[in-house]
Amino acid sequence: MTPAEVTFRVDGVACRAWHFVGEDAGRERPVVVMAHGFGGTKDSGLEPFAKRLGAAGVDVLAFDYRCFGASEGEPRQSLSVRRQIEDYHGAVAAAKRLDGVDPAGIVLWGVSFSGGHVLRVGGERDDIAAVISLTPLTSGAAVGRAAMASRETLTALRWSLAGVKSRLAVARGRAPTLMPLVSPVGEPGALALDGAYESYLSLAGPTWRNEIDCSVGLEVLGVRTAPAVKRLGCPLLVQIADFDQYVPADAVAATAAKGRAQVHHYPCDHFDVWPGHDWFDKTVADQIAFLGRVFGAQ
Repeated sequence: MTPAEVTFRVDGVACRAWHFVGEDAGRERPVVVMAHGFGGTKDSGLEPFAKRLGAAGVDVLAFDYRCFGASEGEPRQSLSVRRQIEDYHGAVAAAKRLDGVDPAGIVLWGVSFSGGHVLRVGGERDDIAAVISLTPLTSGAAVGRAAMASRETLTALRWSLAGVKSRLAVARGRAPTLMPLVSPVGEPGALALDGAYESYLSLAGPTWRNEIDCSVGLEVLGVRTAPAVKRLGCPLLVQIADFDQYVPADAVAATAAKGRAQVHHYPCDHFDVWPGHDWFDKTVADQIAFLGRVFGAQ
């Protein structure tokens, strides 16, 4: 299954996407709109998810956010939650225009950081058929507490100050201050917990860069998805890694309980649901079964 290249624009900036056509090409098909998590790119582990979903008969539109991967946008590697949510809205509009898809069958799919985005986008729209949120970041405050517990206070304060300075610089049209997105334990980086460096690099595609605007911590702290979950009117699947080092499982479960989510738990860590790891097959099978129920597949 070779995807077609798709381009759509958000605020005049080109976003690049892949369109995977579902195997049942003789009918209008639901379409899953997906993007990566924290600083990720579509060529970094999304294709195996898309191909498995495509084999089940749904289309997939996988895209890069502005400023990341193959998409355009400046400053590069600068993460904005607001901008990424706007990109999801733009991707939904693009998905509805694809040949062969059912415009009433839009599914939002997110993982980790984007797992929170899809909850917010779904809560803002009334034209979404379903939402799949895999190991989602649902509470910036909970993630912040976990991060503070895993690193020295002085180091955390130093990066927080650098983040504030970088945000001010970007606001004035200057380049951001970049830091490693992932790093080995004990070295500076946005993600420096045990296994993060190895796991992320095992997924990394050719457009991925191990850099992120160091103001990203300020973006993370502002994430709060519980109000969106309460508003969400479509079926919701939340998939929780019970031993997640990055997004506390109890915070995810508490957010899911605010709505009417179908919740699946897996006895694994954050990256164990990705291709090449033990829980990938199970998490994808559960997503396919969920979509089968939503769309009445036999």
